[in-house]
Amino acid sequence: MATPRSLDGLISKAEAYLKPAQVQQIIAAFEFGDLAHAGQTRKAGGAYIWHPVAVAEILAEIQLDHESLIAAILHDVIEDTPYTKQDIIDRFGEKVADIIDGVTKLGKLAFDNPQEAQAESFRKMMLAMSRDIRVILIKLADRLHNMRTLGVMRPDKQRRIARETLDIYAPIAARLGINSFRIELEDLGFKAMYPKRYAALEKAIKKARGNRKEVVDQISDALTARLKQEGYDAKVLGREKHLFSLYKKMRAKRLSFVEVLDIFAFRIIVPHVDDCYRALGLVHSLYKPLPGKFKDYIAIPKANGYQSLHTLLFGPFGVHIEVQIRTDAMHEVSEHGIAAHWHYKLSGEGAAQTHAIDERAQEWVRNLLEIQQSAGNSLDFLENVKIDLFPDVTYVFTPQGDIVTLPRNATAVDFAYAVHTNLGHACVGCRIDRQLMPLRTTLESGQTVEIIKSKETQPNPNWLNFVTTAKARAQIRSFLKNQHDQSAEELGQKLLTKALLIHGLSYNQLTEQHLITLIAQLHLENWSQLLNDIGLGRRMAGLVAKQIADTLPPKTDADATQESETKQTAQASAGAHQPLAISGTEGLVVNYAQCCHPIPGDEIIGFMSSGKGLVIHRQECKNVRHYQNQPDKWLDVEWSADSEQLFSVDVQIEAKNQRGTLAMVASEIANTKTDIQRVRSEDKDETYSVMHFVLSVRNREHLEDLLRHLRRIPLIEKAFRVDSH
Repeated sequence: MATPRSLDGLISKAEAYLKPAQVQQIIAAFEFGDLAHAGQTRKAGGAYIWHPVAVAEILAEIQLDHESLIAAILHDVIEDTPYTKQDIIDRFGEKVADIIDGVTKLGKLAFDNPQEAQAESFRKMMLAMSRDIRVILIKLADRLHNMRTLGVMRPDKQRRIARETLDIYAPIAARLGINSFRIELEDLGFKAMYPKRYAALEKAIKKARGNRKEVVDQISDALTARLKQEGYDAKVLGREKHLFSLYKKMRAKRLSFVEVLDIFAFRIIVPHVDDCYRALGLVHSLYKPLPGKFKDYIAIPKANGYQSLHTLLFGPFGVHIEVQIRTDAMHEVSEHGIAAHWHYKLSGEGAAQTHAIDERAQEWVRNLLEIQQSAGNSLDFLENVKIDLFPDVTYVFTPQGDIVTLPRNATAVDFAYAVHTNLGHACVGCRIDRQLMPLRTTLESGQTVEIIKSKETQPNPNWLNFVTTAKARAQIRSFLKNQHDQSAEELGQKLLTKALLIHGLSYNQLTEQHLITLIAQLHLENWSQLLNDIGLGRRMAGLVAKQIADTLPPKTDADATQESETKQTAQASAGAHQPLAISGTEGLVVNYAQCCHPIPGDEIIGFMSSGKGLVIHRQECKNVRHYQNQPDKWLDVEWSADSEQLFSVDVQIEAKNQRGTLAMVASEIANTKTDIQRVRSEDKDETYSVMHFVLSVRNREHLEDLLRHLRRIPLIEKAFRVDSH
């Protein structure tokens, strides 16, 4: 058994803030874990138990509760030893066991590839986190200790683990506001991923550090003296940017090392929130601020709960000074994020601060749950979460004045889904600062966004081309998939019904035994799958109808008579060319050809395409000729009378080449309540320009009304629909 003397670091840290009885439970957890891991060793050397003890010590440094420390010591017991979750429950309670179970990887399940296994393990961890946020804190500490001892691994494995750390774990630490974890994870990941770049940058910083220290001390003394002069007992801390932060800045802004290092950073910590703003004024009286470089994260906190005032100043010796001003509570949260929840007692300013960040963390977790429910599989979920882990944040307001936090380049559709999924599904337009704007408009901080909704609308597949948030993308895909399956089944049933008539059969006459027999023959799971395949063009309705007819028992005279009558009815129907009524939205099971953009009112024809379902063309489309030798794929179709969807159409406009013409045309299009999907403009000659629009219209009447309005504009010579291309 390992020597208890090695527990000194963990116990001394735990005793500083936990009760004696809780510390004794931690020692008991060590004894149980030491017994469970007996004989196991780490690649880095030594008994295995010292890895989970080191993880617990990392958590004790940020003063996590005793249940978290116990779970950290035992976090590999269920996965790597014969002991079960029930053994943990019996000794340390259900809460501890649930935390450990959330951290445990899915090592005993079989997956097709390592990426799927990693993604599924990550999904399980996120779901466990939704029940108890401490799961992810232990996982972050576990990853941090693994990164500290990464040197014993093969170089290729080091790079793989480092990439995962930089892609997932460091951003999660940032998202939860645990800055101390994030910085070390990033630097260790950078060192393992790019060892030569890390070494060169580290050497350059050490070389420059001597000269910089004098400048830092002089500026720090000046700031301290100015604050004391006004009676503020503030702490002024000079800080050095960590290596990965410097590296990212050099790459992103294409700066040299000297240019990046020319910014000196300081933190000023004061007792109260009001003092932050007063200190800001004093700092600005000492050094001139750079215009446009002030940010108030106290009034509008970051998504992870971070609060501080940021300002950039012209300092002495021609250097720039970056100053962050915050309270002690804000500083604690900036370093430990969600973990600060356990550091403060529920009273005073600290309680309010940590409650706010806890609320934001829980909101993010709830958002993750919505994403995972909509994701198709674990890999989709992992990719969607990655999107949310890199938010360059935009802050916008609802009409009621509530703040909504979105990633940079988020659109009005992202905003709608952020407010509520149903609002996203129903949005048809938006007002940004009271002005009507397209849904794809990119939002900017400070704007007020109002969503216009309609019960008659539904998500448009084109939205996937411009939304940025994981939640919006996942919810749109989920809705479209459900609609796609439902539409495919409905179309498949219509096609099969028509095909059965040729064999003198009615769809409603099919018995359960017919269905079971055919499903078995075709090796399908259920009848819905068959209809889905027919609707998507993967199976021909005529062949399926023949198979159904062939499975029926021998016919009696009465059956023959009925079949003859049914066939006559079918032939009469065929002779009358009764078309299949269609409606739907582009991107679902009924697709509208991009070459000719059919709209309600056009004469149309349908073709079955494998995987795409029914593709609708205008009858005069030149591409229809390609299908003339495949009559088995043709289908007579007509528009449903109740179609209320919007359809894409190509419009070309020739206008005099004057300043403001495009704006005038776009304004006129908006006046007819027509959405512009895409537009491009080119010069025809010195006098005229040609504008190509893709617009959303309801039908031919809507289009003709639009063209009439456009032709009334004096600058426009021609406005017409493009036939096909």
